[in-house]
Amino acid sequence: MMECMADQNLMEKIVSLAKRRGFVFPGSEIYGGLAGTYDYGPLGVVLKENVERLWLQMFRDDRDDMYGVDAAILMNPKIWEASGHVAGFSDPLVECEKCKKRFRADHLGAPSDSSWVCRECGHGPMPLRVRQFNMMFKTHAGAAEDDSATVYLRPETAGGIFTNFKNVVDSLHPKLPFGIAQIGKAFRNEIAPRDFIFRLRELSQMEVEYFVKPSEWEQAFEEWRKMMHLFAEAVGLPQSMVHELEVPDGERAHYSKRTIDFQFDYPFKRDELWGLAYRTDFDLSAHAKASGAELSYLDEETKEKFVPHVIEPSLGVDRTILAILTSAYKEDQMGDETRTYLALSPKIAPVKAMVSPLLKNKPELVEKARDVRAELKKVHPAIAWDDNGNIGKRYRRQDEIGTPFCITIDFDTLGETPNLKDTVTLRHRDSGEQERLTVPEVASRIRSAIQ
Repeated sequence: MMECMADQNLMEKIVSLAKRRGFVFPGSEIYGGLAGTYDYGPLGVVLKENVERLWLQMFRDDRDDMYGVDAAILMNPKIWEASGHVAGFSDPLVECEKCKKRFRADHLGAPSDSSWVCRECGHGPMPLRVRQFNMMFKTHAGAAEDDSATVYLRPETAGGIFTNFKNVVDSLHPKLPFGIAQIGKAFRNEIAPRDFIFRLRELSQMEVEYFVKPSEWEQAFEEWRKMMHLFAEAVGLPQSMVHELEVPDGERAHYSKRTIDFQFDYPFKRDELWGLAYRTDFDLSAHAKASGAELSYLDEETKEKFVPHVIEPSLGVDRTILAILTSAYKEDQMGDETRTYLALSPKIAPVKAMVSPLLKNKPELVEKARDVRAELKKVHPAIAWDDNGNIGKRYRRQDEIGTPFCITIDFDTLGETPNLKDTVTLRHRDSGEQERLTVPEVASRIRSAIQ
């Protein structure tokens, strides 16, 4: 079985499959859509939840030094002033004087003679008039609509973690080093959202702020760097497609003393997947100064009082999903036709296995198949049922959504061949190979694959 090389239309194929099979839909589609927004469909919701659940397990629940919060999306606007977002969370903006289309200047390439030609209407040259555009969404809290009522949709989840540092310390008295983890929505008024779910105006983040003694940041940074590679492996991203980029001086965020961008080979180009930053004591010190709150930490053993430093592994959920779909999308030749399948890791696949009676008009096969499915659902609830069409079409449907195993109940299961009674056919997605196993053996295979 020969596997095809990814072609130039890979992105289009992924977008098409994602919609056709219920992973990701264009936002507000029946009204013409809304740029930079997408909706997760029935299978996409489960894939997303599986990724988030695995992150929570590895980054929070399996550790003794991690705590969770779920901070509000709307927060006191002074938080974003202290963090530097009000003054500095911006992108360079260029506007076409004819069609009024807006572009990010850093996405237009090098200008010719201090000008650009508009990509939308061809008008040009557009003068080199670049202004900074703040990406935070503004709204108003309460009945008033003046500046005193201005609030922002949070541009990152980190702000809610830092402002809850004192609450966590006071309520649970953790010892350094410790971290606070959160999964949540963030909002960025992108000038030019693009590349499917890569650059969105509404996105989900999985973030940890890990608080350490100032002298111990390098060790913690290295530990989290390794953890991020382990997570990439756990969700099925090939090591050859994940790359580290050490961000140089002058290109890091204002709060960072060291940053590694984890980049991924997306269909459009190699681009940022996740980030790992050493934020020093910037955030806690800035919020302590702006709020007047005491945000230092007292070491009970040494009686030393200091502001902890912070390591931040930040992972975008949507970019992770796109990377998973990119690396999992496969085409090969099976029989006389081209087969499309998603080679998803069983740990995150939305459907773990499909159970099917060979013929749906034979009650004895259907009854036995339902009994087998009920038994396998004790291993994991995501065991699908499919009796529509011939068995080959059922396999193809499951291949396209990344189901690792298909189980078929046939007449041999019922005892037509005595030595095969109570055995079923287990088909493996990636190879298409089949083997004859008992139901307990199938349950064991599924259990070991998803652990």
